Amino acid sequence: MNKAREKVIILLSSFFYIGYCPVASGTAGTLAAFAIFFLIRNHVIAHAVVMLSMIVLGVCVSTEAEHIYKEKDSHKIVIDEVAGYFVTMFLIANPTLWMMVIGFFLNRIFDILKPYPIRRIEQLHGGLGIMLDDVVAGVYSNICLRLIIILLTVR
Repeated sequence: MNKAREKVIILLSSFFYIGYCPVASGTAGTLAAFAIFFLIRNHVIAHAVVMLSMIVLGVCVSTEAEHIYKEKDSHKIVIDEVAGYFVTMFLIANPTLWMMVIGFFLNRIFDILKPYPIRRIEQLHGGLGIMLDDVVAGVYSNICLRLIIILLTVR
């Protein structure tokens, strides 16, 4: 692999080097997603495009990043956390700051605890396993966030 290609893969898989954060790189990646989502939160099309782009791009670059880092699902790969947060917030109507914060914590909890079948999905080969476990954690988080919103807004 040539050096330029390797640099692009590292740049994207680490989400612009956020994955190099010395502690809690996954949380740092989710915080980056939080900031980006805040800017586009009321633009459903932009949200969908960013989310789908992160998932597809993530599968591609994460597979190659594993070879570069010479370890399975390196903590430096955080594009999966970015995609997972966008899934968490997908189609949440009129997202407020408190919804975004709750979504952030739900996403981190599901990503860290990996309830069934997330841990199993994580075992898939390459970028597919790296990305899909965070996508499913995002789906779980999205469902829980919707339930919380319903419970807190019922009068």
